[in-house]
Amino acid sequence: MKNQKNVYLPIINTLKNYQKSFIKDDVFAGLTVASVLIPQAMAYALLAGVPPIYGLYTGLVPLVIYALFASSTKMSVGPVAVSSLLVLSGVSALAEPGTPEYLSLVIASGLLIGIFQALIGFLRLGFVVNFLSHAVIVGFTSAAAIIILVSQLKDALGFSIPHTEHLYGTIQYAVLNIAQTNPISLVISLATVLIILLFKKISRSIPGALLVVLLAIAFSYFLNFEKHQVDIVGKIPGGLPTFQLVDISWEQFKLLIPTVLTVTLIGIVESMGIAKALEAKHNDHQVYPNTELKALGFAKFVGAFFQAIPSSGSFTRSAINSEAGAKTSISALVTALLILLTLLFFTGVFYYLPKPVLAGIILLSVFSLFNIQEAKYLWKVRKTDFFMMLATFICTLLLGIELGVLVGVVCSILVILYKISNPKIVRLGKLPNSNSYKDLSRFPEAVESEEVVIFRFENQLFFANVAIFRDKILSLLDTKPDMKHLLLDAKLIHDIDSSGTHMLKEMDNLLKDKNIELHLCGAIGSVRDRLYKADLLKELEYHHLSVADAVARINDPANVEERKYRATQQNVDKS
Repeated sequence: MKNQKNVYLPIINTLKNYQKSFIKDDVFAGLTVASVLIPQAMAYALLAGVPPIYGLYTGLVPLVIYALFASSTKMSVGPVAVSSLLVLSGVSALAEPGTPEYLSLVIASGLLIGIFQALIGFLRLGFVVNFLSHAVIVGFTSAAAIIILVSQLKDALGFSIPHTEHLYGTIQYAVLNIAQTNPISLVISLATVLIILLFKKISRSIPGALLVVLLAIAFSYFLNFEKHQVDIVGKIPGGLPTFQLVDISWEQFKLLIPTVLTVTLIGIVESMGIAKALEAKHNDHQVYPNTELKALGFAKFVGAFFQAIPSSGSFTRSAINSEAGAKTSISALVTALLILLTLLFFTGVFYYLPKPVLAGIILLSVFSLFNIQEAKYLWKVRKTDFFMMLATFICTLLLGIELGVLVGVVCSILVILYKISNPKIVRLGKLPNSNSYKDLSRFPEAVESEEVVIFRFENQLFFANVAIFRDKILSLLDTKPDMKHLLLDAKLIHDIDSSGTHMLKEMDNLLKDKNIELHLCGAIGSVRDRLYKADLLKELEYHHLSVADAVARINDPANVEERKYRATQQNVDKS
């Protein structure tokens, strides 16, 4: 199944290659994921500011559409914490959560996100996610985890906390009014976290979240939690979602764009990361990035017409699906079937479900987003990445999610520009008793000739860094007065533009005036083609296969006499 032929509708490949032995594993995995998805879907719907039923809707149609069009056979999609938080943050600035207008805007945002993701797939623009570095994602998700935790204080503590523009406002209100805490709500939330953790410790195959939900419903019914001011979910309408056109005006579209772009970008990074990780782990299927983007886009687009909120790939449920032994995307269809049965026959069961239980499920699910170990790793390996992560983290907490992501993107782009405009340039010397040339700063025993200076340029040579290149050569002229040959090791120059070729011509002429010969070695084919078209290879005359070959030819007596004669002729021509 690794070499799929139909990348437009991968489910056809799945069905053609499906084996009877897969059925048991796919059914078990689908049931296991459904047991986690049902409580999570309701919890993440509340996190997004909409009634729980819309989380279940999001676990139905989007799952089916994704299973039909996706190339990943293991990833589980549906409502997720980060996307729900992003939607709440963006849409709540336009409408009050819980109102019909707010719900309409949330569903419309899912439609627009789907369109954007599908377009990125069709236009093969998936590379845009590269502008969000790993460090930025770590900073954003860690900040998002804290924001999600704070957003659940109202249900976990059992008293109303007004929505504020900034995170510290919510925390301040909660601290100042901590005396209003409902002890029963707090105990329920903490018990939810502890019991699910206990189930996981006993066996990861136990559907801990679902069992806790069912136990909580029973306790809530018999002990009358509602009488003790514990918020419960209340009536959830039964039946399947009906097809409805998405109503959105041009003005609303413009207002939603920042949120849509943010969720689109973060969703792509998360989902593609999950899909690629599962592909590498199992090696039984091939993930096509553009096919994945189209599948994710279709899932949101179609789902919006069936009242689904924005969906995405889930780290937790995808891992569960993988560990449960899912063989194909049929497992996702089994999960969708369980959601369908729940909508048809079992929504009434959730009437007495305490909201603190859902808060506990959310709190537990976002603990893994706060990645302190990765922060330590970044500090140890590359401090530039650590500070980029820290900037994203702080800005997301203080300025809000959209601005935090924007700061992260800007930081990523600035780092890219800095790296390409400040390339590494090293001087090379010969190791004793060898024919190997190494970086002088790393190999103190390497010896540099006074007459033959060798340096390596480790990047493309183009308009953004030609000044650095020129300054390096000019500094060599000052520090190496006895230099007769300047050898450029060009094997790491993977591209060169017109600014680069003009600068090489300029430097060649400058060096000739000082009776210094400019040599090149190791240039790759595409760079040699550019140099040839610019007539540089003809003018330089000295292009060698390697550093050792260049030094040998420079020191060869026959070549020395030939160069002396050529230099004499050039001086005659000048006179």
